[in-house]
Amino acid sequence: MKGGVLHRLLVNKLCLGLLLVLLVVPIVILLLGTTPEQLKVLSQGFLQQPELEHIGDNVSALVVPAGPAYNDDTHTSITRRNKQNKDCNYAKGKWVADEKRPLYSGNECKQWLSKMWACRMMQRTDFFYESYRWQPHGCEMPEFSGPNLLSSRLRHKTLAFVGDSLGRQQFQSIMCIATGGKYSPDVEDVGWKYGLVKAPGALRPDGWAYRFPETNTTILYYWSASLSELEPLNTTNSVTSYALHLDRPVTFLKKYFHGFDVLVLNTGHHWNRGKFSGNHWELYANGEPVGKGRLADLNRAKNLTLYSIARWVHSELASRPQMKAFLRTMSPRHFVNGDWNTGGSCGNSVPFSNGSEVLQDHSSDLPAECAVNGTQVKLLDITAISQLRDEGHISNRTFRAPTGIHDCLHWCLPGIPDMWNELLFAQI
Repeated sequence: MKGGVLHRLLVNKLCLGLLLVLLVVPIVILLLGTTPEQLKVLSQGFLQQPELEHIGDNVSALVVPAGPAYNDDTHTSITRRNKQNKDCNYAKGKWVADEKRPLYSGNECKQWLSKMWACRMMQRTDFFYESYRWQPHGCEMPEFSGPNLLSSRLRHKTLAFVGDSLGRQQFQSIMCIATGGKYSPDVEDVGWKYGLVKAPGALRPDGWAYRFPETNTTILYYWSASLSELEPLNTTNSVTSYALHLDRPVTFLKKYFHGFDVLVLNTGHHWNRGKFSGNHWELYANGEPVGKGRLADLNRAKNLTLYSIARWVHSELASRPQMKAFLRTMSPRHFVNGDWNTGGSCGNSVPFSNGSEVLQDHSSDLPAECAVNGTQVKLLDITAISQLRDEGHISNRTFRAPTGIHDCLHWCLPGIPDMWNELLFAQI
């Protein structure tokens, strides 16, 4: 039996076993009207550590030991054909030194880059993390630069990022790359076209949209931590809880989807009790409160959202055959000896202290891979690649960092999110 077939059977057997566990809970079936495929995705919650519900998603808990590759039918989401007509798995390769990196200056890209992520403007003094690029095994990456990005891939196109603050980092990264980090007064603010206008009393708008007139390219970002529709439960009270509909895409997507040419979605780090409590989110499915059923487990709830959003996008792509949609996998956290609020830190500054190469053929974010399987949504697989770069986080190297607080979630820019955009560029 070929290795790829054997590996697929083993994975399916695992999913089937978890499915049988869920099948003994009739309330889940009644609540969701689920198909076996949905239940398979929901069952992935059992793969994750129990404490993730409290501290957020730790992608290291999702890593599966390397095994034989999937066949083409189950793993096309992270492959392409190169000149030698061989499959390229962009997530399998190694970090290599590159004297041409970084692609822009963190000191100069002030027009697009938030100060809290510009590590060259903080207390950090080591910048070795900026000088590497990702090289997939067995294929060549196309030349990546701002002019090439705009003229060869995004001319007359709209690129949209929808997701959490890691999605915002990816958006700011690509804006810095597209402009070379230079001040660009010709770039037009077109946020008003997408309702991205700062509301009275708000710290910032819900996103940003910019148009490059020379290539008629629009790049935008919309903040949605869950990718789910949020509905106020009391429309007469400004301080109200919100129904978070696991099976409905965020309203922004439904309104503007057909104007996008490339879409990148992400979610994950807000699926914990602290965030849900702080945001006053309550889980809903099929228009009803989830209650205390299996979906009350936030990992399973997240997996249903991933499944639902992938299926919704897939159905919409039927009328947009040239559009390309991606689900980006989880960006890893690197807290050690605690979490962000319990003394956790990430002070390592030595590149590749845990290795520089990814050899596994599958994604370390198994729920995301299961969610896009069988759809036209591609997987932008950055999890294992980024897991190797713990030295690239902001840590406590910021002028505003409270004593004892480290940011081991977000990345310094220039930095790791630049590589995410290079992988995106290669696949569009």
